Amino acid sequence: MKILILGSGQVGTAVAQNLVEIPNHDVTIIDNDPEALHNIGSKLDVQTLLGNGSSPAMMAEGGAYDTDLLLALTRHDETNLAACKLASSLFNIPNRIARVRLSDYLEFTSCDVEEDNAGRSTLDLFGVSESICPEQLVTERLADLLCHPSALQVLTFAEDKVRMLVVRAQSGGRLLGQPIHTIHEHLPEDTDCQICAIYRNNKLIMPTPQTVIQPGDEVFVAAATSQVTEVLRELRPQQQPTRRVMIAGGGQIGFRLSRQLEDRFDVKIIEINEKRAEWLSENLNSTLVLHGSAADESLLEGEYIDEIDVFCALTNDDENNIMAGMLAKSLGAKRVIAIVNRSSYVDLLQGNTIDIAVSPHLVTIGSILAHIRRGDVEAVHPLRGGNSEAIEIVAHGDKDTSKLVGRRVSAVRWPNGCHVAAVVRGEEVFMGHQDVQLADGDHIILFVARRRVVSELEKLIQVRMGFFG
Repeated sequence: MKILILGSGQVGTAVAQNLVEIPNHDVTIIDNDPEALHNIGSKLDVQTLLGNGSSPAMMAEGGAYDTDLLLALTRHDETNLAACKLASSLFNIPNRIARVRLSDYLEFTSCDVEEDNAGRSTLDLFGVSESICPEQLVTERLADLLCHPSALQVLTFAEDKVRMLVVRAQSGGRLLGQPIHTIHEHLPEDTDCQICAIYRNNKLIMPTPQTVIQPGDEVFVAAATSQVTEVLRELRPQQQPTRRVMIAGGGQIGFRLSRQLEDRFDVKIIEINEKRAEWLSENLNSTLVLHGSAADESLLEGEYIDEIDVFCALTNDDENNIMAGMLAKSLGAKRVIAIVNRSSYVDLLQGNTIDIAVSPHLVTIGSILAHIRRGDVEAVHPLRGGNSEAIEIVAHGDKDTSKLVGRRVSAVRWPNGCHVAAVVRGEEVFMGHQDVQLADGDHIILFVARRRVVSELEKLIQVRMGFFG
């Protein structure tokens, strides 16, 4: 696949790094920052071009006429949208993904306009095939974490019929110290789950029925969404639900999260910029807006930080987030979540003073990879710094055209390191049962321990040509 990336910032660089590790991808990056291009060109096997990504001449030089996919990932919405329009109208690039931050572009739909355009979104008019809004993706991830106070990560699949959670096992969980196969002795009769992987001292353990979970293990467990709370009790004591949330940083993510949470939780938000704080107070309903620094000890103490259930450090500066999170925890905040843009920091910080470190780039990459992967890939979630993945695929075809349909889960030759977590068929959820016979339209959720086997998985799920005849 020939891929043209506009923008060599943190998102563009992280996406390129993921793409070049997959065979048969030819990647070209255009940016107007020579230093950034030099850095990425010296590390990755990609072609780099210096210039304006939305220039038709520059896009043509980058091979736009025979490009399969455009990823417009610059920091500027207008540049990304103009590039997608050119890619669609001038170069006929079949797939065009744009990073879009401004809500007007995402939400506005034409109504009182000429008949030809009535009801079309703004993105349709710019020729955008798919839009990626990192701020919204991160907001959704944070909201899920706040609803599951025991989890380090919460991933949703099959229209939220199944969730995979990453949980650090803790003494007091009913399953600790016992073999995994005994879990059904504790769960209600109609409740099921699948333990997909365990990391112990940063080493992967592929679980068997005889594996014993120990305190401190990082456990990847999948369950029907309605049964998640019951399953979590197997791995750690039940925690009090979240009621009070304090957010440091009133930028796009802080504002979006406050707006999403303020009807359910008691929310306070701290913003250092006075004008932005005034704007937040005018555009939020019940959220208490505080003007000041999240690193101000007296401010935190004055706002009863020791009664806060979750402190979220969501500024654009990693160091500020880390320091504010550490200060809040030392002053009594029960749980701290911090945005950390440097992916290499995530595993170093998480589980210490910072309970959860969220990488916007890994969240964004997952959304982009779902559009790039061959075959019927519905969702991709990078895990463990991108070394592992949780993937949702859809089975299509019949016994003659598919290597999946008509076969039992146990009869499929899955790539080494692929673990079937769940199969979703309509409203039914089967939790990794090896005797389930796969059918056309089934959604299959897998844990992939090593990303290098993804190309094998893509070949496995491809439908033979007879299916289209």
